[in-house]
Amino acid sequence: MNALHRRSPSTQPTAALAARITQIGILTLLVSLLLVFHKPALAAPTPQASGSDWVTISIDSNLPERYYNRLLSLLVYRVKILDTDTGPKQVLLLDKTNHSDAVVGLYPLSQVADSAIYTRYYAPVGDFATVADDVALEELAKRWQGEGDGPLVVGKDYQAELSVLLGGKMAASVIVTGTQGILPAVESDPNAIGIVPFDRLNPRFKVFSVDGVSVLDNRLDGNSYGLAAAVGIKGEEAPRLAGALTPLVTNSNNRDAGHITTLIMTGVTAMTRVTALRMEQKGYDYPARVISETLAAADITHISNEVPFIEGCVVNASQDNLTMCSDTTYWAALEAVGTDIVGLSGNHVNDFGRDGARESIGWYRENGISIYGSGLNVDEACAPLLWEHNGNRFAFIAALAFGPAFAWATDELPGACYYYDHKEAIFETIADLRSQVDVIAVELQYLETYNPYPTDQQVLEFRELREQGVDIVTGVQSHVPQAFETYAAEGTHRPGVIVYGLGNLFFDQMWSWQTRTELMARHTIYRGRVISTEILTAVLEDYAQPRWATEPERADILRSIFQAAPTRPD
Repeated sequence: MNALHRRSPSTQPTAALAARITQIGILTLLVSLLLVFHKPALAAPTPQASGSDWVTISIDSNLPERYYNRLLSLLVYRVKILDTDTGPKQVLLLDKTNHSDAVVGLYPLSQVADSAIYTRYYAPVGDFATVADDVALEELAKRWQGEGDGPLVVGKDYQAELSVLLGGKMAASVIVTGTQGILPAVESDPNAIGIVPFDRLNPRFKVFSVDGVSVLDNRLDGNSYGLAAAVGIKGEEAPRLAGALTPLVTNSNNRDAGHITTLIMTGVTAMTRVTALRMEQKGYDYPARVISETLAAADITHISNEVPFIEGCVVNASQDNLTMCSDTTYWAALEAVGTDIVGLSGNHVNDFGRDGARESIGWYRENGISIYGSGLNVDEACAPLLWEHNGNRFAFIAALAFGPAFAWATDELPGACYYYDHKEAIFETIADLRSQVDVIAVELQYLETYNPYPTDQQVLEFRELREQGVDIVTGVQSHVPQAFETYAAEGTHRPGVIVYGLGNLFFDQMWSWQTRTELMARHTIYRGRVISTEILTAVLEDYAQPRWATEPERADILRSIFQAAPTRPD
């Protein structure tokens, strides 16, 4: 049976003719198709190519039907003339790929990057509490072929794409399930790796990079990523043919960079004491020099700044100094990491009095820096910061759930939003925002415990925020890394994440290994939904400058916070 009538839509009026012409010669075939498929419409005549000037195209009969039938219809009814460098050419559809100038098929994206019609990205995944970060494409191929170091779990709907990416026929040992079945499979077996479409990711998955390239990278070059497949065209005029077809298809790409937002949330920043001394000695951007490239690459980079910016702040490097400020010149370090938003829920925001708080808030506003969590009065302090990027709408809220009382804003005095006095109002704000924005992120300055394990009360209150509909809950109080928790909260099907504590970012606590270790949470949002959270790990050096953790250090840090995670409620 030839490809043309094997899958032609039942409503196609020329199906019988297509079946009959398989017995005639190739020239008669072309002429018949020209007459049948390209008859000019009376109301709006289609320009005709002259003589024998045409492009012949065929569709690989192995193309999955979800692509095949749509493209067949488009090539029969919509794409009839192609503008080329030598003028318009007739587009003729053949049923034999070896007789065609161009062939539509399923390929690795790297082979048809300039002529892709449909593009599909896939992500290798494991349980979130997994230390490993990367998997080789070769290892995935081995598992696909029945070898490798553990089971492979895939969805039943995209085996054709994986076949062209991983090579050969799928082995019987591969676990095939619905997309919803991949999560329980990888959570129950630490050696299992699942493969999930990019747009079906969930924060409970740990997303692995492939040979060092991550599908979550907001600057990803698809040609360098091993798990990207495409329905594309090879042959003469392939890019132009794809250009004519692509606007006519829907759901052409399951990973549209124009709808991705990466958000990096960071822990305690207090550029004071010895950190300030090092900045005076080595340059105001000294703290940022190692990590700046990664942080600045985020679409939204968040800083939780504990202390006020005071022009002419005098350096006091004593470890006993608990009255803290930063000179305005120190902004250079935050500028270097690409700071976009600043949470001001720290309990040192009023260390230089209410006038110092006014000066600091005024300085932020004069310089066009977006702040939240503090204000000139309590209404400003508790107000959400609204943000939009790539069509993703955000609301950021910050509050201080700790003392001292002089750090709290009042109806008339500046300071931080005190959580317990305004908790119900914050919940009402969250409820109102839920229908207006896509992602709600709340950060709390909470009780400091210097322990990776969150307290029972902390777990209760952070989970309460998730249950109110908050997508990302972050503890910005902790001077040591604390647990992460990913789950869909009771009362909502929205996946999200709780970060109980990120540790320090720029602060001089060199007195223990735990206070030197740092976390940054990099969240990926796609089409209004948090689809993944990555944990970045760093180590403080020289009282001021974080560096990226080595592989053994990172493994130890991750194991520590995974072991500290509370029991998941679901």
